[in-house]
Amino acid sequence: MAEGRLMIVEDDTDISNMLRIYFQSQNYDVIVAQRGEDALEMCRQQLPNIIVLDIMLPDMDGYDVCRRLRGNLRTSHIPIIFLTQKDERSDKIHGLELGADDYITKPFDLEELKLRVKNAMTRAQYESLTNATTGLPSGRLIEDQLRQLIRRDNWGIIYVGIQGFSDFKDEYGFVAGEEVLRFTGMVLGKAVDVEGGPNDFIGHIGGDDFIIIAEKDRVGAIVEEARKRFDAEIGTHYDWQARQRGVNMMSLIMGIVTADDGPFYDIREITEAASSARRMALAGTQAS
Repeated sequence: MAEGRLMIVEDDTDISNMLRIYFQSQNYDVIVAQRGEDALEMCRQQLPNIIVLDIMLPDMDGYDVCRRLRGNLRTSHIPIIFLTQKDERSDKIHGLELGADDYITKPFDLEELKLRVKNAMTRAQYESLTNATTGLPSGRLIEDQLRQLIRRDNWGIIYVGIQGFSDFKDEYGFVAGEEVLRFTGMVLGKAVDVEGGPNDFIGHIGGDDFIIIAEKDRVGAIVEEARKRFDAEIGTHYDWQARQRGVNMMSLIMGIVTADDGPFYDIREITEAASSARRMALAGTQAS
């Protein structure tokens, strides 16, 4: 099992290759970006669990990358470690003020950087900020988003589950199940990219339970886009023999709740309504 997905944002290929090789040897999934815009785009496609970010980049500085990541609901939770030649106290303070989790200067010790990466990821998971498998927000971050809905009137929630996931995991094992969860997180992210808005929120509650918070007028289109993408690609997670014999493949079960279903006075009422909506969606699927 991988330690986590690490993104390295560094335009010096010697340093980025050294870090990639080292952290891969430590059982991390490593992705590398040489430009700030590339890093932001890669984060939209597949969330990393942590980012090691150089400040001096060819298209924008790392401060701007950090600012944009922190300003987006879908990436605001990702731990960031600045890696830079700047060692002035004011530079460090500026980075930390923007929300960076740590700051290490070049030249650096690989063992020290490894410990800082591990500690930052552990803190995020211990504080229930991220799901270790998908890198999506979880726990307290989801609760914070739900509490904010009480003060809004244009929201919609999509409560997502994977029908057949338990049977698949029993057949193919834990590692294959984690790959399906990561795939599902990517599908939901792409669906929101296509049909949602820039401030929409995607969270991983745990197991095969996910949540999307979007503007209520967009949720129907997000549901259809997510279902289309999931159904088109889920077959790749089954072996050839299973596909040949026409196995019943996994599918998304999605319940929808909007502000119009209220009024709601606390997050417990919202979550109960979302659970009920998904149970009704499941019942409708089983009856058809």
